[in-house]
Amino acid sequence: MPTSLFKSFAIPRFTLPAFVSAVGNRLPQWPHALVLTAGLNAALKMKLLPEDSLTLLEGRTFLVDVQDTGGRAAFTYRDGLFRPLFTLPPTPDLAFAANLSAFLQLALRQEDPDTLFFNRELSIEGDTELGLVVKNMLDAVEWPSLPSLPVFHRKAADY
Repeated sequence: MPTSLFKSFAIPRFTLPAFVSAVGNRLPQWPHALVLTAGLNAALKMKLLPEDSLTLLEGRTFLVDVQDTGGRAAFTYRDGLFRPLFTLPPTPDLAFAANLSAFLQLALRQEDPDTLFFNRELSIEGDTELGLVVKNMLDAVEWPSLPSLPVFHRKAADY
């Protein structure tokens, strides 16, 4: 029976040590945008994102700031594709900021954005209406199920 690969995996709340963000802030940020847009475009090709909402993203700029890593990814949606921005926009249309653990909890649907926002673990700035569109898009995503992986149990005597 298909089941989610991460169903039993729980991300604890954590904050990486300050030196991680100190180093991350000094690194180029454009690779983060390349990876994020590649993932978003893969989700587009898999038809995981609701097409009717995508038109509302056209030409808008976004920033994802992973605070405890010092990593930021800026991107836009234009002509049917997510595209990286190689320089950070001074004022993006919508910006998300949180620690890595909060973003991982969101991705695994362990926490919802509203809970993280009201617990002050997720910051959302910019166009409120656009923020609701993005939130509803993410809520509507039906992640594909993966088959269960076989687990091989060994007796303690086998070790």
